Amino acid sequence: MNKPVIPLPPVAPSKRRSADPADWRDLFAEIGAGSSVRERDRVLPFEAVGLLKQAGFGALRLAEKDGGAGATFRQTYKLALDLAAADANVAHIFRNHFTVAEQYARLPYDEKSKGWQAEVAAGAIFGLASTESGDKPAGGFAPDTRLDPDGDGFRLNGVKYYSTGTLFAETMLIRAATADGRVAAVIIPTRREGIEIVDDWDGAGQRLTASGTTRYHNVRVEADEAVFDSPGRGYGLAYSNTQAQLFLTTVVAGITRGALEDAIALVKRRKRSFYYAPVPTPADDPFLHQAVGQLAANAFAAEAVILAAAETLDRASDARDRGEDAQALAAEAAKAAAQAKLVVDDLALRSGSLLFETGGASATERAVNLDRHWRNARTIASHNPASYKAKAIGELLVKGTPLPAKGFF
Repeated sequence: MNKPVIPLPPVAPSKRRSADPADWRDLFAEIGAGSSVRERDRVLPFEAVGLLKQAGFGALRLAEKDGGAGATFRQTYKLALDLAAADANVAHIFRNHFTVAEQYARLPYDEKSKGWQAEVAAGAIFGLASTESGDKPAGGFAPDTRLDPDGDGFRLNGVKYYSTGTLFAETMLIRAATADGRVAAVIIPTRREGIEIVDDWDGAGQRLTASGTTRYHNVRVEADEAVFDSPGRGYGLAYSNTQAQLFLTTVVAGITRGALEDAIALVKRRKRSFYYAPVPTPADDPFLHQAVGQLAANAFAAEAVILAAAETLDRASDARDRGEDAQALAAEAAKAAAQAKLVVDDLALRSGSLLFETGGASATERAVNLDRHWRNARTIASHNPASYKAKAIGELLVKGTPLPAKGFF
């Protein structure tokens, strides 16, 4: 691991695509064609991410007048699911981008945020560095990464882990705190002097997301690049993390469909079966048909759950855009996203295993890399324990205890 940072090629926007899935089908197919080999051989998907930047994938949520597609959350998550079915790593890379862009660029609130919006419209994407290793509970605490005064700006020092997507991004958001405990979202270029991005993620799955370490060595931060938490903006919004959580589950739903597509292809290309199989030709085998049918049902259900949960995000977002109090709607969206995770994670893990029922021992060979579906789903599902989600939902329904409103919900 510990591979050097590769300079990002300049973004060269081409004709932007709409939120219609048909507009993206050819590009997703092109990306999907090389996904298994890239994952097997650990080839970072800079080219695939670049194609998506050029096509305006990261600008989906911007209004058309601002250079985007004006996509709803439902439309955005549908496209993210389609992309994840083609390549779960590439889709996951965009998770933090959509979160940061939604909070700080879609509806600009000052000149600096107008600049961030213009960057997104031009094809640039955001990365994120929030989580730190150590003994503090994940989420809800001031980070150890320090933001210290330096003239009319600041200096940033610290270490982050799980910096998913940052290696591929032009701009990044870092969670940092001042000596007196004020917490800020620091939004700066990823290639600024003093930033060290290390590709040292070694998880069982999602191997190409560059979810590794980022170090900050006395990095200069201008005053308008540090957005301090305040009510109603960014991390000050109730359930500000719901969008990111549902995006993760959307990637898992895409993996479920990817497992189905690989199962269909496997059954079609199989040349032999066992002597005691009901028929000599695998493509005619009713037991293999049954396995594929179950995989199809799992993928269908996973997508339906994602789209239903995305609609709750749309209701909360629309209310906020109208200037209304959306806290109750946001809480409902957090509940829907949590419930979606419990269902979709289970479907994907079962599908990742059931896939092998459609092939013989040769289906487990590393060359065909079919185990990537289970590994990728298991890795994403482990980000946020399902047992804690289920407990929180049950406590809400039985006792009326609100869901946690900070990170991970």
